[in-house]
Amino acid sequence: MNPQEFDRLVEKALLAIPARFRRRLKNVAFVVEAEPPVPNLLGLYQGRPLTRRSVGDGFTMPDRITIFQGPHERLARSPVHLEKLLEDTVWHEVAHYFGMDERRVRLAERRRASLRRRREP
Repeated sequence: MNPQEFDRLVEKALLAIPARFRRRLKNVAFVVEAEPPVPNLLGLYQGRPLTRRSVGDGFTMPDRITIFQGPHERLARSPVHLEKLLEDTVWHEVAHYFGMDERRVRLAERRRASLRRRREP
């Protein structure tokens, strides 16, 4: 898949984040890179989580959420599965932006998957 097509899928995954959370995403850049710095990494949040910020903070560089194209394409079993993987990865990294540590993100992912299964016919 070419980079522009992958970028569009990442944008679609970002739009799957509920609007009440998307509206609170401030000073964060979403970036796509071909490969991660370590094997099998799908995404990476770099920055200061929202829960650690204060009104006294001055200007800061944007936080960064990087999505890695190569690992997603290698893991995906189909185009639909690739979209689901991207949606899950973007959700995961946005959760870090909102201050959730890895353990809390994993717990929330399990709850989210359970709710998704209940809604499926």
